[in-house]
Amino acid sequence: MEFVKKNIFIILLLILSYWSLKPLFHSNFFPIHDDIQVARVFEMHKALDDGMFPVRWSQGLGYNFGYPIFNFYAPLAYYLGALVMILGLDALSATKVMMGVGILLALVGMYLFAKEIWGRRGAFISALLYLYAPYHAVDIYVRGDVAEFFAYGFIPFVFLGIYKIYKTTKEYVDVKNKNKISALKKKIWNWVILASLSFAAVILSHNLSAMMVTPFLLIFSFCLYISLRRKEKLYNPYFIFLSLIVGILIAGFYWVPVFPMMQYTDVLSVVGGGSYYGDHFVCIGQLWDSPWGFGGSAPGCIDGISLKIGKPHLLLGLTSLIMLSFFRKKLKYNKKVVWFFTFSFVFSIFLTIEQSKFIWDILSPMAFFQFPWRFLLVATFFISFLGGGLFYVLDMIISNNKRLNPFYTLFLLTIACAILFYNAKLFNPQIFNTKTVEDYTSFDEVSWRVSKLSDEYMPPDFFRPLGIRVVPKNKIMNTMQVKILEQIEKTNHLFAVVEASSESKLTVNLAYFPGWHVYIDGRQEWFSYFNQGLIINIPEGRHDLDIVYQQTPVQIMGNILTITGSLILLIGIIKLKKDK
Repeated sequence: MEFVKKNIFIILLLILSYWSLKPLFHSNFFPIHDDIQVARVFEMHKALDDGMFPVRWSQGLGYNFGYPIFNFYAPLAYYLGALVMILGLDALSATKVMMGVGILLALVGMYLFAKEIWGRRGAFISALLYLYAPYHAVDIYVRGDVAEFFAYGFIPFVFLGIYKIYKTTKEYVDVKNKNKISALKKKIWNWVILASLSFAAVILSHNLSAMMVTPFLLIFSFCLYISLRRKEKLYNPYFIFLSLIVGILIAGFYWVPVFPMMQYTDVLSVVGGGSYYGDHFVCIGQLWDSPWGFGGSAPGCIDGISLKIGKPHLLLGLTSLIMLSFFRKKLKYNKKVVWFFTFSFVFSIFLTIEQSKFIWDILSPMAFFQFPWRFLLVATFFISFLGGGLFYVLDMIISNNKRLNPFYTLFLLTIACAILFYNAKLFNPQIFNTKTVEDYTSFDEVSWRVSKLSDEYMPPDFFRPLGIRVVPKNKIMNTMQVKILEQIEKTNHLFAVVEASSESKLTVNLAYFPGWHVYIDGRQEWFSYFNQGLIINIPEGRHDLDIVYQQTPVQIMGNILTITGSLILLIGIIKLKKDK
């Protein structure tokens, strides 16, 4: 009973999360814009099962020529989905579990972070706002952007870790007891671990979200640093910035190879054209309310999807700011944090509207965001956090008045019900389909339909098959001069026993990417490539042919950074135990 009383708000939140998860309990799945999630989980599992780690290549995608999707597209969610498959679930069920975990991360992360500043009641409302934000529903049940809403879930954990480092640093002042100092050192390192791993998780979940949130994290860290008094700055404030650096290092295996190896793909084709940022700004009225839909983004003020922030979010956020300002002299809260979140919300909203186009034009890398309304992701985080501030104020006013407590509780539950009433209905797909897991993972589905939806990771000049009938069934096929006597295909290794009547050229249905190496009878051989595969010279006679994917120097460098970041955390843990 004591446990329930202590954790009543998080228990209630988990119960109220049911409506956000309900469609995932349906026996069937639903169509989404990125209708490729099941196939990607399936391909990730196959790569891990074939012994590839870290996974950088997909065998079946790319019209069965394969391509390096997991070298460029943030892989964390798919690692989780593949792990669930390893535990025994099929690809479709694993995808649903993966999505459910991503949804709940947002709820738990926001509650834990907001509780540090607003208390339990304020955190309860902030978490509910964050979970049931309209943009969150768009990401899950309209766009199906698993990578983005996974990053959405990890963002509060990064802010929590950084804030707790700051808060624990303040506890060092005037501490004389050695045992307490040792406990504080361990405590602060625990928060460094949380902030580092969470920041790495944001990067590994969605690189564009990481690009969006990193400037805000740096400003937040700096605001906390300058909030420290001179005496407090003598006690480990650099841990705030160390956690971000270590997080970047841990994610090194993923982000280091991205830009150097981008030239071998057609990924730059997604910038511009129908995805030109200038055509996808949000009209101010849409932020207050815009019709719900399952279409796409279009130029102008009429889009196929809703781009609203949410009326409960805006009203509670504004009310909280008014109340916090009115009682600012009586309340003890970190005003720099509130100002930071207010400014960040306003600025992130500014970046979604056309008046900010000059910033987009000046900062050319922002073109990779494609859609300015992506900044609703961080704007939702800031306004959801601010929305809980009202109950921080009410806690201070009402908490000592027992006669008002029942009315206060009723008011809290009324606000919670209002959030659910307005927004829970958004967390539903348009329809459910009748596809089975076999339909999502069949050869034709993976190598044709899903490949057509996302083929920007193919080589720039690669000749795409014109129809499903010409998609190659095997990577290595018989020719007039070369017979395939035996063949084994894995994600990272193709093996064949070939027999050539004379010295011949063999075309392998494999998209070129640095890392592929060819061995004939155990000896490495040079090969060439063109826009339809690799070309290998086969000597006359019978030979063992091995085509093996080996990590490139830049990928190995990224792996080394990941190991370095992990060792920093491990050394810190060992040192603390030794000191104790």
